[in-house]
Order: sequence, then C-alpha cells, then structure tokens
Amino acid sequence: MLTTRRRTAVAGLLAALAVSVTGCSSDSGNSSANDKIKGADSSESASVSPSASASADKNAPGFDFPSDITVTVDRKATGDGVKDAVLRDLAYSAQARLEAFAKGNGQTANLNRYFAGYARTYWINRVAELKKEGLTVTGHYRYFDFEVTDIANGKTAAARYCEDQSKAYGKVIKTQKVQVTKPSDKDFILNTFQVAKDSAGDWQVTQESWKKGDASCVQG
Repeated sequence: MLTTRRRTAVAGLLAALAVSVTGCSSDSGNSSANDKIKGADSSESASVSPSASASADKNAPGFDFPSDITVTVDRKATGDGVKDAVLRDLAYSAQARLEAFAKGNGQTANLNRYFAGYARTYWINRVAELKKEGLTVTGHYRYFDFEVTDIANGKTAAARYCEDQSKAYGKVIKTQKVQVTKPSDKDFILNTFQVAKDSAGDWQVTQESWKKGDASCVQG
C-alpha cells in the first residue's frame, strides 16, 4: 500500500509529465526555484501509438512507449516556420519526458536531445526519484493548445501548452497495480517554457513552470 507521500509523488509526476512527476508540493512552480519544473507532429493533430515515430520529418525522434501508455498531441500549424519548429520540438520534449519516466531512465537520447541546462538536470533527478519509489506511469496523456508567446532573435522563445492527465495514473512497478485517482480540474495543467535553439537546430527546453487547474486549460 502506498503512503500518502508516495501517492502525492505520483500525482505530481503526472502533473509534470507535463507529465509533471514533480510538482507534487504545489499547484504552480518555476523551473528556477522551489523544486518545480516541469511529440507528435501534425498540422492538425496526432495520436501517438506505442513505439511509433512521431512524425514523417526525417529528423523526427522515435519514442518507445510501453503498450499501456498512449499519447495524443493536438497541435495546429501557425504558418510561421520558426513558431512551428518551436512547437514541434516542444511536443517532442513532452513525449521525451514521458518516455523517460516510463523507462525509469533519465538519460534517454530523446530527453538529452530536447532538454538542456537546469531543466535537463531537474528531470534526470525526478526520473531517478520516482523509480526509487518503485513507481512508474501509465494511461493516456494529451497535450493541446500549443502557443509561442515570444521569440527573440530566432534563438530563444517562450511558449506554452495545456496537458490533460485525467486518464493518466501512477503504477507500482513491482505489483503493476494502477493508482487510479478521482478526476478533478487539477488533471489539467498549464505548462510554460523557455526554449533555446541548439547547434543541431533543435529547440530545447531550458526552463519550465506549470499550474494545475488553470482555467485556460480545464475542459469538461
């Protein structure tokens, strides 16, 4: 039986996965303080099945999800090449983080590709912590309402998206028992990011924050 602390850790993870396996101590956070940080490519939307590549893009990453995890990315094209690249890679970063938690490995090629600096270190540590707790993730993860809010010199940008974890849960690795939680507005998370373009041309998450139950993301 999980302790209250461990159940809270699972809920937080699900929030950051954003999965946000993290923001368990608060409903909002900033990647630079208070222990809080928090793809599939298509012009309309995409459902990502386990072990499927996220896009027809020749440089797109492949994601290796277990059969009990499904992902949906609802991302509309903006018509602006830079913004679309930012949002494409942001969607990839969401899946890279989820994949890392599912594998219990914070050093996957995809996480290293789409996270940098403090954000990368933060998630590497979070993945290790959850695995040490004997927990992993399961269920359906949906990302939607992608938006670039600012771009500076084509090299850095600010962006956001919403996350629906109403059908996402924690799972005990040893017993495979799913920790089903009661649906609430806090299953919907607003994630905000600072991203930077690296030498390979990928947009990497460098800072991240989130807020559970944000009115702009909550859906019936």
